[in-house]
Amino acid sequence: MTVVQRVAQIFGIGFLLLALAGFVAAGTSMDPHAMTAPRALWLFPVNTLHNLVHLIFGLWGLLAARGHRASRNYAQVGGVAYILLALLGFVAPDGFGLLPLGGNDVILHAVIGIVLALAGFTARERVETPAEESARRRA
Repeated sequence: MTVVQRVAQIFGIGFLLLALAGFVAAGTSMDPHAMTAPRALWLFPVNTLHNLVHLIFGLWGLLAARGHRASRNYAQVGGVAYILLALLGFVAPDGFGLLPLGGNDVILHAVIGIVLALAGFTARERVETPAEESARRRA
């Protein structure tokens, strides 16, 4: 497994756990305001739509972790998307009336975006050593 595949796997699991924590905290709340929305882990404002996005990114990460190219694409697209979400949190903390993006989510989205983008844009395929290649051929 390459580094970017492991990153996709870890973020996939993390997003699924965050979605679960968000659903527990928010229930079916659709409050988009960062100051009044329910908070996952007592820190991050969420609503049902926000949790669904986390669920989708989690499933995508786990599926992408199965291949190098898919993991690289996941990290690149996810990284850019989360950096844009962090910036959007400053401009429209209520996500244009859809989901809370302000408050602590700005910092979390920035960190997620930077880590994913770095992993995705610096990803290199694993090169087999001659011994690994011959072992694979024998198997």
